[in-house]
Amino acid sequence: MMESIVFVVDDEAAARSAMESLLQSVGLRVETFGSAAEFLGRRAPDGPCCLVLDVRMPGMSGIELQRSLTQSGVNTPIIFITGHGDIPMSVEAMKAGAMEFLTKPFRGQELLDAIHKALERSKASREGYARLADLHRRVDALTSREREVMERVVAGLLNKQIAAELGTSERTIKIHRANLMRKMGAESLPELVRLAEKVRV
Repeated sequence: MMESIVFVVDDEAAARSAMESLLQSVGLRVETFGSAAEFLGRRAPDGPCCLVLDVRMPGMSGIELQRSLTQSGVNTPIIFITGHGDIPMSVEAMKAGAMEFLTKPFRGQELLDAIHKALERSKASREGYARLADLHRRVDALTSREREVMERVVAGLLNKQIAAELGTSERTIKIHRANLMRKMGAESLPELVRLAEKVRV
């Protein structure tokens, strides 16, 4: 199991240091950065992670970094912190998917609660992607004929109708159907339909 990591991006050294101490005190792994550019230079992590991000920084702001990550398809949960919390900024950040918007000074427990929630979301999201990737691998393992049969099975056709459409015997369709159910890991027709919907077959 990959260890979770919290990234802190804040241009104030004292704020970075205080947050690092707080997070390490509860056993969290943390990496700090003094600017958005510094953070973007880091390799993407392999495990669950979240980003604690100052809104106003020299160079690229926190909101601009959020936009940049979204455009790159990176969906790391973000917790914004600011000493100058204005409503329009927090609304923009939340609309763009930020999990939390904390105004300094905030209680350490508020930040920890937000981080634990963000790491849970990151973990669930990664597990979802892994399951979907596994499902795509299973579909790719089907022969082209098994795939044709599957498309018709999930469309609600009976074995004899599929056999007529594909110009083969009902017995052959039954064999293909059994094989594709096994390869897809589906115990029943409703389960096969659910799996097919996820990969849009």
